[in-house]
Amino acid sequence: MGGVLTTIFLFCYMMLLVDHSTPHPLCTNLRAPFTPKAPLAFCQYNGSVCCNSTEDQQLQNQFKAMNVSDSGCASLLKSILCSRCDQFSSELYRVESKLKKVPVLCNSTVSANSTQSQRAAINFCSKVWDECHNVSISSSPFSLQGRDARLVNSTSKHTDLWPSKSAFCNEFGGASGDGLVCFDGGPVSLNSSETPSPPSGLCLEKVGTGAYLNMVPHPDGSNRVFLSNQDGKTWLATVPEQGSGSKLELDESNPFLDLTDQVHADVELGMMGIAFHPNFQQNGRFFVSFNCDKIILPECSGRCSCNTDVGCDPSKLGSDNGAMPCQYHSVIAEFSANGTKTVQPSSVASVKPLEVRRILTMGLPFTSHHGGQILFGPEDGHLYFMMGDGGGRGDPNNFSQNKKSLLGKIMRLDVDKIPSAKEISDLGLWGNYSIPADNPYSEDKQLQPEIWALGFRNPWRCSFDAERPSYFLCADVGQDEYEEVDIVTKGGNYGWRVYEGPFRYNPPSSPGGNTSASSINPIFPVMGYNHSEVNKAEGSASITGGYFYRSQTDPCMYGRYLYTDLYGAAVWAGTENPENSGNFSTTKLSVSCARDSPIQCDTVKGSSFPSLGFITSFGQDNRKDIYLLASNGVYRVVRPSRCNYNCSEENVTAFTPGSSGPSPSPSAAGRLSTVPLMKLLRLLLSCSLLLLFLTNS
Repeated sequence: MGGVLTTIFLFCYMMLLVDHSTPHPLCTNLRAPFTPKAPLAFCQYNGSVCCNSTEDQQLQNQFKAMNVSDSGCASLLKSILCSRCDQFSSELYRVESKLKKVPVLCNSTVSANSTQSQRAAINFCSKVWDECHNVSISSSPFSLQGRDARLVNSTSKHTDLWPSKSAFCNEFGGASGDGLVCFDGGPVSLNSSETPSPPSGLCLEKVGTGAYLNMVPHPDGSNRVFLSNQDGKTWLATVPEQGSGSKLELDESNPFLDLTDQVHADVELGMMGIAFHPNFQQNGRFFVSFNCDKIILPECSGRCSCNTDVGCDPSKLGSDNGAMPCQYHSVIAEFSANGTKTVQPSSVASVKPLEVRRILTMGLPFTSHHGGQILFGPEDGHLYFMMGDGGGRGDPNNFSQNKKSLLGKIMRLDVDKIPSAKEISDLGLWGNYSIPADNPYSEDKQLQPEIWALGFRNPWRCSFDAERPSYFLCADVGQDEYEEVDIVTKGGNYGWRVYEGPFRYNPPSSPGGNTSASSINPIFPVMGYNHSEVNKAEGSASITGGYFYRSQTDPCMYGRYLYTDLYGAAVWAGTENPENSGNFSTTKLSVSCARDSPIQCDTVKGSSFPSLGFITSFGQDNRKDIYLLASNGVYRVVRPSRCNYNCSEENVTAFTPGSSGPSPSPSAAGRLSTVPLMKLLRLLLSCSLLLLFLTNS
């Protein structure tokens, strides 16, 4: 019994540490809200909405079919139908709770101090009953969840289905609070809070001298990471403790994987990504994304992304930097770290460069803009593949908006189910993978089945928030004016080349045709910057996407999204307010290098800004500490006081150089503050009753 009680106690304790914050506001179809080009005709919402003009017309037709004669009831029913267009509709309809036919109607106890408008809002369910209970309604949306399925398509009154107002509101009513929202007849708005003060600065220490393009934490949860360079080598490195004064430990002469014989490395070509299977500890599977040259490596050759399926003739592309069209390819290949029965994958220090399986091979029209990052989704276990528009100024062939092209897209692949040759042929797949059943093509038959989202120029570094997996953020490189960060959702169209960030873009040439702005519902960036904001010696700015900061090393940076410019001239922190709203403000950070850095940092002439060189990527270790991967080395974010930055939340006395540092994750007290009070009380009560029952049994 003692073991059982201990287990129950630990379970309850861990549950208290879970962050119950709500996800980014989505529509009922789990896509992001967007700003329509023209106001909706029927459901007249302002700002971001979840309905396009076609869906708006469908709601109007549904309303007309209800044939409601009473004007008061009709007005309420119209607002209820139109709530599907509200930017918080997934919360209103409680998608995860399967309540999908009507929104949760506000129905709360009225306090003596409530104003008249507050009373009306929190009694909206009662108002609907009072206005509509004796009105005949054809195919009432409320009868869809009624008690008599025979009445679903009939003309009925609420009193035919529900014996009383209380019964009706017990079924369809609900209160705001506890992290939830309810519908009061108008657009939902979240309570705003004062924007948190921006951090005083970002403090770095230099822990490595190599130039790497990828950092991936070891799947075993240890203090080890995999570091890959553009040439094709990957090393297994040990991360030093914060404040220890030590550097990254790795043996340059003994890489974990060496693909330099297969990888073609150039300015925008090379080894682009590495991802470890969610079950790597058991199966040893991992995947590498790289570029190869079919002239040097015949097995590199595959289908050209410029082909008749997408209305493109490769013979008309011309040469690019001396290369033939589709001379270079983008490849995803599977490798294995499976050892013998006595050697588990986590113990393997190096693997042979032998492919287990070629997952995808695609010829590239030009030598630039082909992304290449790969990530496994933390919730679905599928492989996400980031691909740019293929190059050429202004995406001349309009690949990004072409739904049959994989260029300018984020793809989502199932690498656990290997298809048959017939399945590959029937679906026109590019390799050995299957299509997840819930990919957007199931709703939009025009889409190539691999596509998860479209309208990107060159997505350069994406990440899932470690604490809110629904937040999938990607930085997308701009053309002339704007660099952007997007929250990526299923089926989302992010605008390129119709838009560059929030601005209309006029391409210099259009041999591939144009896409009209009225034909798409673009999702605009949540963060970004104009090129004029960046001081650069030459060339145009180029964004490098990062991570939400989830370490407690710098508690004043916690929960902010960090991103930077390739040229190392600026680092930004994006702060979301209100939390989980998708509304971000950005701050350009002061950046310094700690004077006690293990490797001394050079500084930009005439400033204290460290000379980082090109910042090509970010990294995150198993402790959620963040790293900047730059051409001048590897830099880790450290506690702000080491750079004399003020952070009132930092416990300086508990952290001195040479110590093991603060807890790598938020403290129990810090995490408990994110749990809504009612959920916390319910959880405590449930655990207490369970422990009491077991103790007395």
